Amino acid sequence: MTAPDAPRAGRLLPAGAAPWARVLLLARALRALADGAMAVLLPAYLLALGLDALAVGVLSTATLLGSALATLAVGAWGHRWPPRRLLRGAALLMAATGAGFAALSGFWPLLLVAFIGTLNPSSGDVSVFLPLEHARLAQAAPGGARTALFARYSVLAAACAAVGALGAGIPQALARLGVEPLAALRGMFALYALLGLALWALYGRLPRDGAAPAGHPADAPANGPANGAAARPSALGPSRPLVMRLALLFSVDSFAGGLLVNSLLALWLLQRHGLQPAQAGLFFFAAGLLSAASQLAAPWLAARIGLLNTMVFTHLPANVCLVGAALMPDLTSALVLLLVRAALSQMDVPARGAYVMAAVTPAERTAAASFTAVPRSLAAALGPSLSAALLAAGFMAAPLLLCGLLKIGYDLALWRACRGVKLEA
Repeated sequence: MTAPDAPRAGRLLPAGAAPWARVLLLARALRALADGAMAVLLPAYLLALGLDALAVGVLSTATLLGSALATLAVGAWGHRWPPRRLLRGAALLMAATGAGFAALSGFWPLLLVAFIGTLNPSSGDVSVFLPLEHARLAQAAPGGARTALFARYSVLAAACAAVGALGAGIPQALARLGVEPLAALRGMFALYALLGLALWALYGRLPRDGAAPAGHPADAPANGPANGAAARPSALGPSRPLVMRLALLFSVDSFAGGLLVNSLLALWLLQRHGLQPAQAGLFFFAAGLLSAASQLAAPWLAARIGLLNTMVFTHLPANVCLVGAALMPDLTSALVLLLVRAALSQMDVPARGAYVMAAVTPAERTAAASFTAVPRSLAAALGPSLSAALLAAGFMAAPLLLCGLLKIGYDLALWRACRGVKLEA
C-alpha cells in the first residue's frame, strides 16, 4: 500500500486533485486567519465593553448554537441550491457579522448578531462553511489523495489560525501609538467583515454545479466525481445509521470541546495566570504551529494504521495532557502540557473528515457532512456557558478537567463502535 501524497513545499494540491480545490484551501486559510484573531480578542473585547465572564460564555454559546442551526438547514435543504451560491451567501453573512460586532455595544444586540452570524470562538471549524467545503473537497480528489487534500485543508487552517492569533496583539500595539483601545478592538471586527467580502469574491471562482472552471478541462469521468462532474447531492439514504452513530459520538467530543473553546481557554489564561491578550496570542500562535506541523503527518500515519486508529491513538494522549494541565500549579508547567496537547489533539481532524466522506456514498456527502457537524455544533454550544459559569464561581480547573475526561471517554467509545466499518476507496 503506497502512502498518500504528503504535503510538499511549494505544492498546494496533492496529485490527482482537481485544480479548483485550490480555491477552497485559500478560502479556509482566510477564514482561519480571521477565526484565530477573533477567538482570542472576543473575551478582551467583551470585557472592554463592561461585560463579565459569564457574558463571554453566553455569547460563545449563541455563536455555536446559531452555527448549528444554520448547518442543520444546509443538511436538510442545502442540496436544493448550488454549493457555490450557499458559500457566497455565508461569506456575506460573515461580513455582516463583523460589521455588527464593530458597531454594537449592548449585550442583547451582540447576542442576536452572535446567534445569526459566523463568529467562531473555538479552535476548530463549526460554521456553516464546513459541510459545504467538505463536500466540495470530497469531490475534488479520490482515495488517498482525498486524505492528503483534507490534511492540507486542516494544516492550512491550523497554521493560519496560529498566525491570526498573533493579531490579538494588534490592538495593544495600536494603543501604544495613541489609538483608543476600544476603537482598536472594533477595528479588528471591521477587518473581519472585510475578509468576509474577500471570501465572497474568492468563492465566485469555484465551478458551477461541479463542472471544471474555465481553463481547467474536466478529467475523464473514469475517476468519478472527484475529477469530473460531481454526483448530484441527495439527502441521507443507505448511510443514515452510520451517520447517526457518528453524529452521536462526535457530539460527545464537541460538548467536551465546547467547555474549552479558544475564547474560554484565553479567558482561563487571563484570569488564572494573568496573561494579557498579546501574550495569550503568542501561546495560541505556538499551539497553532504545533497543530499544523502534526497534521502534516496525518496522511502518512493514516496510510499505515488507518483513519480510525489515527483519530483515536493521537487524540487520547492529548486529552491526558489536558487533564494534567488543569492540575498544574504554575503557568510554565500548564503551558508545556497545553503545547504537547496542541501537537497531538488536531491530528484526528483531517482523518475524521476523510473518514466520514469515505464511509458514505458520494451523493450523500453534503448531507453526511452536515448531519455529523450539526450535533457537534449543538453539543459544543452547551459548553461555553457552563464553563464560564464555573470560572465565574471560582472553579478554575473544572473546565479543563471535564473537557479532558469526556474526550477520553469519547476516544474509547469511538474505537469500540467503529472498528468494523468498511470504507470506500
